[in-house]
Amino acid sequence: MTTTQSNALAVKPAVTKNNVQQLLRKRWSARSFSDRPIATEMLAQLFEAASWAPSSMNEQPWRYAYALKGSESYEALLHCLQPGNAHWAKNAAVLIMSTADTRFQAFPDSNRHALHDTGAANALLLLEAAANEIYGHEIGGYKREETRALLDLPEFIEDVCFIVLGYLDDAEKLDEPFRSRELSPRSRKDVAEFTKQL
Repeated sequence: MTTTQSNALAVKPAVTKNNVQQLLRKRWSARSFSDRPIATEMLAQLFEAASWAPSSMNEQPWRYAYALKGSESYEALLHCLQPGNAHWAKNAAVLIMSTADTRFQAFPDSNRHALHDTGAANALLLLEAAANEIYGHEIGGYKREETRALLDLPEFIEDVCFIVLGYLDDAEKLDEPFRSRELSPRSRKDVAEFTKQL
């Protein structure tokens, strides 16, 4: 198998029935990352892309705490991941904790849309990353209590997910079962399974 053939990037663009935009087909949740750092300016660009997500009452409830590989903060965040995720995420250039402020600033009510809006911001961040050859993986498998304590999150800040970012590396560097997952074809439900015309 040649390097080009084994590289995950060569086998992962989504195969769609409809004419979906190339950038959307390009984005996927990689696990094999190179040791190439992500420039501070590029990170600012990704976070700004996230800032343009739609949100209820323009509250913009998303919050991001991040650390760069090689820092003590990175190691502390990495320790919050469940071992199976930490095993491959340790190579990512950046670890991000995505959170949501569940308060409305203008009203006394809680913002029940905060998680939805933060998910939208995360999606834009990942699409902007993919447009710049940076790949991300959202992780729900982490130690919640440990993470919340590390970041000193108040009750009104909801932990959403970890996001790892990095430039792609060859899938062959991964141990199993992660190598097979990295190389396996992507799939999605058929549109008819989750839509209903009224």
